Amino acid sequence: MQTILDVQGIHTFIGQYHILQGVDVRVPAGSITALLGRNGAGKTTTLKSILGLTPPRQGKVIFNGREVQGMRSFDIAAMGIGFVPEHRAIFRDLSVEENLKLAERAKDDYARKRDFIFDLFPDLKRLIALPGTSLSGGQQQMLAIARSLVADNSLLLIDEPSEGLAPVIIEHMMSAIRQLSTQSTIVLVEQNFLVASKLAEYYIIIEEGRSVQSGMMKDLVNDKAAIHRFLGAA
Repeated sequence: MQTILDVQGIHTFIGQYHILQGVDVRVPAGSITALLGRNGAGKTTTLKSILGLTPPRQGKVIFNGREVQGMRSFDIAAMGIGFVPEHRAIFRDLSVEENLKLAERAKDDYARKRDFIFDLFPDLKRLIALPGTSLSGGQQQMLAIARSLVADNSLLLIDEPSEGLAPVIIEHMMSAIRQLSTQSTIVLVEQNFLVASKLAEYYIIIEEGRSVQSGMMKDLVNDKAAIHRFLGAA
């Protein structure tokens, strides 16, 4: 299977702190891959390192066969990577439609993707004229993901999509992510192991800034010792 993203031994610092100390991430094209680990393990920093928001000092980030480490974040994103940050980062004073239009990379991106986005998230069509401040947490998460779909992205990096959401909204979000995976490869950070195990085909566990285990999610689900050791889950 073709590899769309190949992260090789990256080391990333934030200030004086050595956050990532050797992380490897290999992502097959067309898959959903979950980055797992305890809080503070380095999962979010890994996503930001891939996109160049926290540039790695050592190692390689290869996207679609091209090394991108050292490039500007804007240029990396323009190659076809969408990012949904943990805290959603929507423009709360702008309407839903204005948020979506601001995500364009090329003229008419929004017009081309409008029907697809609203088929995926019907709530956003109904709320199109409302500002971000009027949306619920789940609706804000939908908008954050929708923004990453406006431009043509072959890879989506999604950080904690289920965080703070009610169970019924989580189910809707999971369904939307599954639909997205038919068009884009997805790497997600997900603290909720049950959600991750239902979504992802592959996993990488990160512990104390290092990737320590990877493989098929179906195998991890049956490895109770690894789940307890690395994730603290029962």
